[in-house]
Amino acid sequence: MTNPTTPRVLIIAGSDSSGGAGIQADIKTCAAFGSYAATAITAVTAQNTMGVQQVELMPAELVRAQIRSVLSDIGADVIKIGMLGSAEIIEVVAKEIDESDAFIILDPVMVATSGDNLLEEKAIETLKTKLLPLADLVTPNVPEAELLTGLKIDDVDDLTKAGDALLKMNVYAALMKGGHLDGKSVVDVLVSEEGANIMSGPRIRSRHTHGTGCTLASAVAACMALGAPLEEAVMSAREFVFQAIKTAPGLGEGNGPLNHGLADGEPEGEPEPTGNNPFAALKGLGS
Repeated sequence: MTNPTTPRVLIIAGSDSSGGAGIQADIKTCAAFGSYAATAITAVTAQNTMGVQQVELMPAELVRAQIRSVLSDIGADVIKIGMLGSAEIIEVVAKEIDESDAFIILDPVMVATSGDNLLEEKAIETLKTKLLPLADLVTPNVPEAELLTGLKIDDVDDLTKAGDALLKMNVYAALMKGGHLDGKSVVDVLVSEEGANIMSGPRIRSRHTHGTGCTLASAVAACMALGAPLEEAVMSAREFVFQAIKTAPGLGEGNGPLNHGLADGEPEGEPEPTGNNPFAALKGLGS
């Protein structure tokens, strides 16, 4: 029988052979926080730090079967959705999670860090109409937010406006990731009916950022499964990603992976000076 005190996250996403993003990053992130991760794999990719060499989408019915197998037995406190790949898979996922009581986090993966497309263009409208309304939290970066809302985003005000636009599409809350915006700091905005919470932190100049979006969303999922309120979960997740980039293992010739285990390592890159470091939640994690 399932132990109801065990925090459970169902991850619906694609596999990354390099281990830096996708299902692999999600599982490692959940493990770092102490949450149990189950999976439904939507795609298998051949990729490394230089780019994506090949993508094979799973049959939609196999994705459905994986979701049913997990939810009918182990269950989930949080469902984290990443790469979906096609309109058919999106429709299956939407139908299978529609009646779930789990907190649903949608990371609308459309393009890899390397620039390779991970979602068919015709599937974007399906994502907007079928899946967005089911999400309790959506976590788009700037390019994804622009595609979802049709708005041009050049600054933090634009990021907030795009978040408001997503709320009008029946999303409960939106974590608008500002890493693509210029500036010495990385500014993210958590937008909900309660308002906009602007979170700023130092930017680490590093090429080792493969899988940051997957990692952030899964860290939020893991914290939510552990019972943290949304804002606290986001703050903890941002700290985790900051430290994971700072101590990245330096693998590969391109955009390398993060340090999901947060084992001791040499800091990767130097953060831009911004005064007091606002991150505080997970300083002791992994020690």
